[in-house]
Amino acid sequence: MFSLNVPIPREVDRLSNELHPQLAAFDRIRDRHSLCLKRFGADDVNGPGGPTPEKERALAELRERLRPLLAGTDPFDVRLSEIDYFENPTTGTAPVVYLAVESDVLVRLHRRLCAAFDPIEGLEGDDYTPHVTLARGGDLADAEALAATEIDPIEWRVHALDIFDPDFREPAATLKL
Repeated sequence: MFSLNVPIPREVDRLSNELHPQLAAFDRIRDRHSLCLKRFGADDVNGPGGPTPEKERALAELRERLRPLLAGTDPFDVRLSEIDYFENPTTGTAPVVYLAVESDVLVRLHRRLCAAFDPIEGLEGDDYTPHVTLARGGDLADAEALAATEIDPIEWRVHALDIFDPDFREPAATLKL
């Protein structure tokens, strides 16, 4: 239904554009980049087995549940410094090429959210690998070659988190830190 995402700076799009000749070897190139902190389903808003709430009500309830969990979280730093890949992703086609994310605060915040909302098996909790997907599907050799590419690090300070609506592919709400 929703996800809580870290807003991505424009430098990520610029880097993706620079890498486009190498990304063209993959089946799908991500045109919109995201850094997912936590995914939420209907059960996260309405409890297990409850009816799926209307989207506006679900968004309002999710915001209210997130506020105390995010209280006291100061703006934090995020760094992207290398390209890596998932050889065998949990879902979808392989391989998945991504920008690796470095942020201890982000990982701790993810754990806090997983303590309040059940983690999605294979993607969250201990399996969480913060990343920004660039492309997926294709030859493993192309993923390995791309992972060997050196990039200039991208660093930014996170001041807010977005509740992302996948139906409209845009933020439905922003929560300031």
